Amino acid sequence: MNHWTLIIGMMLVTFLPRYLPLLLAGKMEFPEWLERAFNYVPIAVLSAIIAQTTLIHDGAVQFNWHNAHLIAALVAFAVALKCRQQLVVISCGLLAFGLMRWWF
Repeated sequence: MNHWTLIIGMMLVTFLPRYLPLLLAGKMEFPEWLERAFNYVPIAVLSAIIAQTTLIHDGAVQFNWHNAHLIAALVAFAVALKCRQQLVVISCGLLAFGLMRWWF
């Protein structure tokens, strides 16, 4: 197989799945219930990433007070409920994580 054929084939396989939704985005109209459901996709994906990163370490669920990731996430969540300022939430979460890593 020619190297250029392989490169162009890989380019198409990579490019088309990303471009086609953008091409069709303005032309397709989704039902309202589906558009409302799409609003929950980012928070669902982010929640799954945070939960996996926070709770699972070394292949096992670590749901205890020695888990610095869990404590930092809880602190960040509490601060987010109180002040709703992203920089403050991130700073408090990082500070809590650093203190927990230093403490244990």
